Amino acid sequence: MSDPRSDASAPPASPNAAAVRDAVDAGFPAAVADLAGLVRIPSVSWPAFDAAHVHESADRVAGLLRGIGVFDTVEVHRAPVEDGSELGQPAVLAHRPARAGHPTVLLYAHHDVQPPGRDEDWDSPPFEPTQRGDRLHGRGAADDKAGVMAHVGAIRALAESVDDLGLGLSVFIEGEEEWASRSFSNFLAEHREVLAADAIIVADSGNWDVSTPALTVALRGAVAFNLRVETLAHASHSGMFGGAAPDAMLATIRLLDTLWAEDGSVAVDGLTSAPLDAPSYSEEQFRAEAGLLPGVDPIGTGALLSRLWAQPAITITGIDAPDVANASNTLLPSVRVRVSARVAPGQDAGEAFAAIRAHLEANAPFGARLTFEEPDTGQAFLVDAGGWAVSEMRAALAEAWGVEPVDMGVGGSIPFIAELVREFPAAQVLVTGVEDPDSRAHSPNESLHLGVFKRALLGEALFLDRLNARGAA
Repeated sequence: MSDPRSDASAPPASPNAAAVRDAVDAGFPAAVADLAGLVRIPSVSWPAFDAAHVHESADRVAGLLRGIGVFDTVEVHRAPVEDGSELGQPAVLAHRPARAGHPTVLLYAHHDVQPPGRDEDWDSPPFEPTQRGDRLHGRGAADDKAGVMAHVGAIRALAESVDDLGLGLSVFIEGEEEWASRSFSNFLAEHREVLAADAIIVADSGNWDVSTPALTVALRGAVAFNLRVETLAHASHSGMFGGAAPDAMLATIRLLDTLWAEDGSVAVDGLTSAPLDAPSYSEEQFRAEAGLLPGVDPIGTGALLSRLWAQPAITITGIDAPDVANASNTLLPSVRVRVSARVAPGQDAGEAFAAIRAHLEANAPFGARLTFEEPDTGQAFLVDAGGWAVSEMRAALAEAWGVEPVDMGVGGSIPFIAELVREFPAAQVLVTGVEDPDSRAHSPNESLHLGVFKRALLGEALFLDRLNARGAA
């Protein structure tokens, strides 16, 4: 992967660079205002939240796209979830066909957001967009309503700067990315003809820092499942039977501890690592970005970015057990945990789940009974970085930011990308983003750096200008 500080000659300017820059400058206040309007809509797609807000958000996005005036159709659609039991959350689909042999670009983002968590953990209300310094705070301000507005703002700037717009454009703004994209496959199948494109931009990742753009070229896969550990037929008094009867919490703690080596690296046979190169990344920077407390050491082995991008990771993200306020002197008969694993690029997610399950079954202490619920899986992703669209995007980002972009990996997962590749194998997939290391997506005080947002929007607009000038792909 390229070094973020490499010196390269300036790329040739985009055909309408000056006009695009002027349009972005003039339209940026409106883009920020429209983003704030989207953030005010609490469009959490999880089942426990009011779905009416997701519908409101979809309608708002559709209105923004219609207002640009370049699309033949802008519609809100719902597709069935995978098992056909219900319809998924509403997504927005806009389309204009290519003219005179020009290429077509599909722009993806999502308008649903994570739950806000506890209000007291936020410095300002999560759904009241609040600017502090260079950052706009609010749930979804970065992930991924800024991605939505990067697309809207880029198309606005292109439409205002180019008289002979021949570029084909499709925009797909999903409504349930934060809830496992359950209708994604069916949506692709139902709208395949409209979604087919020569290049696909997925605006749902980040940048190296607030001054350096990035293309995400590697994503880890994901495996998450619920595990129940049982040792007793019923709860028993811990004083009368403790010390002889193995309670489920003891068995669970002993079992889970086998997943990691002494240094915290994953100790599951069958999980692989990927041979990815990575830019320099200091422990000081890692500690600041990850929020390590003083005296707490990183875990794992190898280069830090290798641990984050190219090695597996396992986290226990939830435990069903009495909380401290309700703790009694009782041996628990059963404990349920949520196991979340990240899978290195190059390994199949189903294969990884099989390896983790086999490990747990082989290490169950005291004969504890294990029950595995159906896993949620998402495949890892590696970009073919040699295509023409990648070259055009690198040039556009360098032109917009004034710095050569970094090819970087991301420790998180975007499972649906594998579905895009499967459905559109000839398309070049570009994973971009508006986030930076301090955006805190999914966490309290999520925020968007407005300078990053503007440069990301400009980079995408310049990319579209370049593709419009290419003619036939």
